[in-house]
Amino acid sequence: MRAHLGDRLVIESPATGATRRDGEIIGLHHKDGTPPYDVRWSDTRAVTLVFPGPDAHLLHPGHEPGTAREPSRRPGAADAGAVSGTHRSGTCHTSDLGRRVAAERERQGLSRAETARRARMAPAYLAYLEEHQADPSLATLINLAGALDTTVQALRGGIEAPPGRGAALPHPRLLDLGPEECRALLSTHGVGRVAVWTPDGPAVTPVNYEVVDDVIAFRTAPGSVPATAVGSDTAFEVDRVDEAMGQGWSVLAVGPARTVTDPEDVRRLTEHAHTAPWAGGEREMWVAIRPASLTGRRIAPAAP
Repeated sequence: MRAHLGDRLVIESPATGATRRDGEIIGLHHKDGTPPYDVRWSDTRAVTLVFPGPDAHLLHPGHEPGTAREPSRRPGAADAGAVSGTHRSGTCHTSDLGRRVAAERERQGLSRAETARRARMAPAYLAYLEEHQADPSLATLINLAGALDTTVQALRGGIEAPPGRGAALPHPRLLDLGPEECRALLSTHGVGRVAVWTPDGPAVTPVNYEVVDDVIAFRTAPGSVPATAVGSDTAFEVDRVDEAMGQGWSVLAVGPARTVTDPEDVRRLTEHAHTAPWAGGEREMWVAIRPASLTGRRIAPAAP
């Protein structure tokens, strides 16, 4: 027997074939998918370590307990129909989670097979998650987020609620980050917050940003709140929170902001921008911040 995360383990009577119990496999103890497994049982939601006997078999995603059983797949073997996007049911109901997983995978240029290998799951299961309404376990999401170098929160979305509602670590460490690590976390682009002083007082506004030659640049409109940063020292902050793990980091850049006026620099920024401003509208004014100070902090678990 070889399982993947998200498979269902069904225990039934050899005599009658009646289902006695089923649960989701949320933990593997061997890379080849052989027993034992950590199973969350459907009836009690308890998690136990299971060594399946002769009355146990596996069901892969898309097959409810009680339907015809399938032989267990070899590690890495894919269901051709699922991988190609067609399914036995003939229908496809993509969830928001599935769209986020597919978008992040494609953004990184990863195939389903490679992503599934990294996440230690069947390619057919990944196809099911991307193309159907699904409710994977937290363990599955953690593995998938790790495979895509993102967070569980990012895959779940959570756009209607602020981050940070999860529980804190029991013994967290607050670590200072060096300039090089801060630059690596800023990466090449993303969404950050620019802090400015306006005639009505202080304000913080999210903006889509680019990093070019250690300069942070963002597009805005003349007269907008972010545009008031020009001509003064400005604070720019980027952060990330992993709700599931209770960890996160933040990077703060402080430096003078100026308008990019050279036509060649404007053309280069516009052509190489990774995304248009999410706020939409005419936002052709580029503002650049050259950090004079770059600091950061990370919340991490206590050292073992």
